[in-house]
Amino acid sequence: MLDRAQLLSNPIEHLDITRADIRGLIDQMGSTAFSARDLSRAASIYNAMLADTDCTVIVCLAGSLVSAGMKHLLVDLIDNRMVDAIVSTGANIVDQDFFEGLGFRHYIADESLKSGVHDDELRGLSIDRIYDTLIDENNLRVCDDTITTIADTMAPGVYSSRQFIAEMGRYLDDQMPAGVRSIVHSAFREGVPIFCPAFSDCSAGFGLVAHQASRGIDVCVSIDTVRDFHELTRIKIMSGETGLFMVGGGVPKNFAQDIVVAAEILEGDATMHKYAVQITVADSRDGALSGSTLKEACSWGKVDLAMEQMVFAEATLALPLIAGDAYHRRHWERRESKRYADRLDETLAAQS
Repeated sequence: MLDRAQLLSNPIEHLDITRADIRGLIDQMGSTAFSARDLSRAASIYNAMLADTDCTVIVCLAGSLVSAGMKHLLVDLIDNRMVDAIVSTGANIVDQDFFEGLGFRHYIADESLKSGVHDDELRGLSIDRIYDTLIDENNLRVCDDTITTIADTMAPGVYSSRQFIAEMGRYLDDQMPAGVRSIVHSAFREGVPIFCPAFSDCSAGFGLVAHQASRGIDVCVSIDTVRDFHELTRIKIMSGETGLFMVGGGVPKNFAQDIVVAAEILEGDATMHKYAVQITVADSRDGALSGSTLKEACSWGKVDLAMEQMVFAEATLALPLIAGDAYHRRHWERRESKRYADRLDETLAAQS
């Protein structure tokens, strides 16, 4: 019989890219072959984005990254001006990052649990499994309830996910336990907007449903994904030159690529994303969005071909190498914070 306390006793520890200088390894990989050479070129493109101080860097996040120990790495990107805007799945931002911002943890699952044989027993213990990671369902319910609490404090109306996530960051600014780091909180402090186009596809959905059910549909907070798209398009228009660093694919990838077309519709002219890197394990042969190549995106007028690179590798292996290399090359020291969240708020205030 499984022991609940034992299962939730070995927490995931987040990687620290500031501790290991791997620039020499990345340079050597550039003279090898296959995925190693691709990864080295991807690292050089991300560094080029950062060295190009006029470029707006948009990071796209899909997959289960925070639960897998990537949180501090992403916080470091925010705190060191290595990202100007984020587009993410809701799970990374709410179920995982905000969840940990409240003081909760993800836990390492024993190898025997990965087969799924014990999943029914885990369910009986109120433990959820994310492949080889465990999460306390009771704590996740607290996260759901906190989303409801935040929504209840806001004026009824229609918001972008970016605006709601900023309120989550404001909540953590007052409530986050000492010593805890959070993507949502750092983004709030640094003026980095976070967009979740499928925001309800996570604990935010449960919390907002509870909020709407108790308040009534006419006097509640609701999230408008079209406003998300419009706001991110405005960032493209404000910046002109943009680069994408995409981890995984799906909605975040397509959402960020499409702002070029949306900017053309609004302004009549827009440059393609000058730089683009994607880490993925998806196959492009079935036409899946996650696996569609960046070269294919060029045919749609979204991504320039001069500085693009696909890296076919699992994210928890490739992301720390690319991000760690960029951190230690320190191009970010010459970048200024663009604080697009503040600029979007100013635009909204002027329109109201």
